[in-house]
Amino acid sequence: MIEPERARIAGTLLEAYASRIPVEPLTSAYPGLSLEDAYAIQVLQVRHWQAAGAQIAGHKVGLTSAAMQRQFGVDQPDYGHLTDGMFWLEHERIPASRFLQPRAEPEIAFVLARPLKGPGVSVTEAISAVAYVLPALELIDSRIRDWKIGLADTIADNASSGGVVLGGPPTALTGVDLRLAGCTLHRNSVLAGTGAGGAVLGSPLTSLVWLANTIGERGVGLEAGQVVLPGSVTAAIPVGAGDTVTATFAGLGRVTARFGD
Repeated sequence: MIEPERARIAGTLLEAYASRIPVEPLTSAYPGLSLEDAYAIQVLQVRHWQAAGAQIAGHKVGLTSAAMQRQFGVDQPDYGHLTDGMFWLEHERIPASRFLQPRAEPEIAFVLARPLKGPGVSVTEAISAVAYVLPALELIDSRIRDWKIGLADTIADNASSGGVVLGGPPTALTGVDLRLAGCTLHRNSVLAGTGAGGAVLGSPLTSLVWLANTIGERGVGLEAGQVVLPGSVTAAIPVGAGDTVTATFAGLGRVTARFGD
């Protein structure tokens, strides 16, 4: 795919953010859309946001659990960028109107103490780079109509990123086995899902290593202070105005997101 065509697709997605009107699946309109094209389109949007003043605050890994891969019909992870404007304070009323088709998913967020750059990052190096972990809710969203996404669709759409809510307390990796950290997800006090950290590629640490090495091959590193969302431990649930969503992780604490008009 030539660069002007990539730029046109990036512009279409940026317009969907502005208009709040989702677009038809990109893979239908552009049958030749490759994963390399999709990541290039993602980067074009990120550069647009940076030019407008946004800062890169971290990265997210998506589609890491069997539940999420089944839900969206894909067979491998992807990644996207988190900007500073995507973060919401816990219990703050999040305007549902800021999103097109929001869903929530519980994750164990890493906060980095020092830079981490691949390729060649090992599990031990990743562990040494982590300051602490936090319970988190990722608010995924799609600029693709009705969530009819293939892998290239979601990659181009910044891995369906929308927002992030971080809970507490901060927990050192020495204080918990992330693989065994069970999670319950409630929407409006009704149980909506259960899972455990091991659903994320066997361990969220595996996801962190995958991300560092994958973006490292593209010349990008993770920086100290950045947040990494390694992937959801349950299937994503739809959310809207008036909803309250809480994820509780054994040994890690809980996080709550509230949605307003």
